[in-house]
Amino acid sequence: MDHLPLLLGALLIEAALGYPAPLFRAIRHPVVWMGALIAALDRRLNRPGWPASRRRAAGVLALALLLLAAVLPAALLQAGLARLLPAVLALPLLALLAASLPAQRSLHDHVRAVAEGLEREGLAGGRRAVSHIVGRDPESLDAAGVARAAIESLAENFSDGVVAPAFWGALLGLPGMAGYKAANTADSMVGHRTPRHEAYGWAAARFDDLVNLPASRLAALWLVVAAALLPGADPRGAIRAVRRDARRHRSPNAGWPEAAMAGALGLRLAGPRVYGAVRVEDGWMGDGRAGATAADLRRALALYRLACAVQVAAVAAGALLVAL
Repeated sequence: MDHLPLLLGALLIEAALGYPAPLFRAIRHPVVWMGALIAALDRRLNRPGWPASRRRAAGVLALALLLLAAVLPAALLQAGLARLLPAVLALPLLALLAASLPAQRSLHDHVRAVAEGLEREGLAGGRRAVSHIVGRDPESLDAAGVARAAIESLAENFSDGVVAPAFWGALLGLPGMAGYKAANTADSMVGHRTPRHEAYGWAAARFDDLVNLPASRLAALWLVVAAALLPGADPRGAIRAVRRDARRHRSPNAGWPEAAMAGALGLRLAGPRVYGAVRVEDGWMGDGRAGATAADLRRALALYRLACAVQVAAVAAGALLVAL
């Protein structure tokens, strides 16, 4: 509870400003720094000639080193600023630093670009925009597939990129947010079932599943509450879809927010998809229309904005209790 004022400040700053482009050009972004370390560890420790057991052990070591490199400086910084500065100065400064770790605004802007691409340029514009946020082959998608892929990405990344950093920030402050972001970045870079990373990336993938477990359920809850506030959305449909479909998803976590989003909007999401040349079989989330449109994508963005606001309101209520 003591970290909620810090988290509230971080969420509000990031929602208002995002990560400023001049700052990115000057010093890049913490995720870029983490990615550089992950890539360096991958080159150094992931030797193709090693047996799978040794590569798996190397992946465990790499994850431990990454978490240490992310958490320790954040913990020292949080403790040092709290000790050296009065709270009225330390708290805003820590909130400004923490604001680089959630992705409310950037996620919204990337998904909105897909809606705009479909509306302005049709399928070609939608495919070009969606290629920046999903791993599947955009050329295999029709217009409905583009819209569906963007909505699925919005739902999953609401959990991974917004709710999960907030959850760990509420528990552990800046070190929790930094550690989570490092783990999530490692999973996105090496947590794949490819010949190079299946053994080495095992630890990153399993640890990411673990740390996202509570946030995925919480993300579904925020979406259900948001559906109750959004005219035309169906909170009961969201609850039904979560109960029926969330565990059918091949991911232990992604099904929860995707099912909630699908049920709230009367859509059918996930299902079989193509990544590269590989067809991935997956369960359907929701039992509505599979033919999503740019208008559905706009509705999904409206639901997402409300869900972010619900989370901020919950954090604000907790922070108020702390202040009292």
